[in-house]
Amino acid sequence: MIILLAIAFWWWRGHTQSQQVVFGSTLKIHYEPAMAGEQRIIEYINQHIAPDYGLKLEAVGVQDPVQADRAVAEGQYAGTIYQHQWWLKQVVDANGFALSTTVPVFQWAFGIYSDRYSSVQALPNGATIVVPDDGANQGQALWLLQRIGLISLDPAVEPRTAKLKNIVGNPHQFVFKELDLLTMPRALNSVDAAIGYVSQFDAGKVPREKGILFPPAPRTFASQLVIGTPYLSQENIVKLKQAFSDPRIQTWLKTTDDPLVKDVLVPVSAE
Repeated sequence: MIILLAIAFWWWRGHTQSQQVVFGSTLKIHYEPAMAGEQRIIEYINQHIAPDYGLKLEAVGVQDPVQADRAVAEGQYAGTIYQHQWWLKQVVDANGFALSTTVPVFQWAFGIYSDRYSSVQALPNGATIVVPDDGANQGQALWLLQRIGLISLDPAVEPRTAKLKNIVGNPHQFVFKELDLLTMPRALNSVDAAIGYVSQFDAGKVPREKGILFPPAPRTFASQLVIGTPYLSQENIVKLKQAFSDPRIQTWLKTTDDPLVKDVLVPVSAE
């Protein structure tokens, strides 16, 4: 009985806090510190777009993604731009946060890197290929390999959700290993190829020349402006969504020479 009362109290406390939050015109937006380009996007919007909507944005870096999503759900931050919808689904399923995707903002460039080979065609039979160990990004890696004809996935499985066990065709007898995205750059010299985000390899000081294929990322993996569900209809949150929908963002992503953004964070894909 005491445990049930405690649970009820904490739910009531969190619910009450979320209802009491009213966002002003200065809004804190979270970004992933390891992804420096995300901060640049927020700063660009703050300087060139947000004033047109009566807003001021503050970029806030928090490394722990669960902590960041909790802060957005509780109204400490107005939003975050570090995740695609499938990563968010994992977080919500595991933690029960009330969060909603709203606007696709950019795509993370995603590709295949190799220390040993200069093209995908040069990968030998039996090559060892590293893929992300988290479900959301492993699906993107395997989908990439299927799209370029290197593997086949179980047609009964939606490609974005695919796991290694769903590979039904592997004509080159590739050996797949799972690894955390942050660890991939350090492991590149011990495998034949690795599949992950350009930003992660940049952070690991891996030259772009080591990238052997950078196909367009599916729109379903676009970064989203994620907002706490209870706040979606608030006036300044509506303005925030409008600011992040402004077409100038996509134009800037296409034309910027900022080395932290160019070819790392790219415009949202059409499909």
